[in-house]
Parts: sequence; structure tokens; C-alpha cells
Amino acid sequence: MFDPKALDEIASRLANAVPPGLNNLKEDLEKNFHAILQGALGKLDLVTREEFEVQKAVLAKTRAKLEDLESRVAALENPSPQQSN
Repeated sequence: MFDPKALDEIASRLANAVPPGLNNLKEDLEKNFHAILQGALGKLDLVTREEFEVQKAVLAKTRAKLEDLESRVAALENPSPQQSN
């Protein structure tokens, strides 16, 4: 679900932010940051962009149908003078 390159980049940035005196730990920190980020993001209840777009389209279609049904019900509840004859 998550782009491994993006996680690598974030972990690398975090490791690069480590003070110069801890450079010998940089590689280990980068691996730990990567594992922590992957674990934290994996626990989130997220959907892919594709799943989101599919649900967005379904919602738009449902909304259009609902609006159509609402207008049809309103027309049935308030018939025009021509329809009451």
C-alpha cells in the first residue's frame, strides 16, 4: 500500500537529521526509522488511491440517483394542476 521508496526517503531524512557525533549509528537508525514508520503506517486503516476513487465514483452515482428520486417523490406529493385532472 505504501511506496517503499517514500518510506526509505523519510527514514533517510530522519537518519540525516541525527547529530554528527552519532554518525556511526546512522545506518542502524535508518533501518529502525524505516521499521517504525512501516509498522505505524501499517496499523492505520487506510485505503489505496484506486479504492478511494472507486468509492468516490460510487458515491457520486448514488447521490445523483438520490436527487432524482427526491425530485420524483416531490412531484408525486405535489402534483401540478394538469396532472390532477
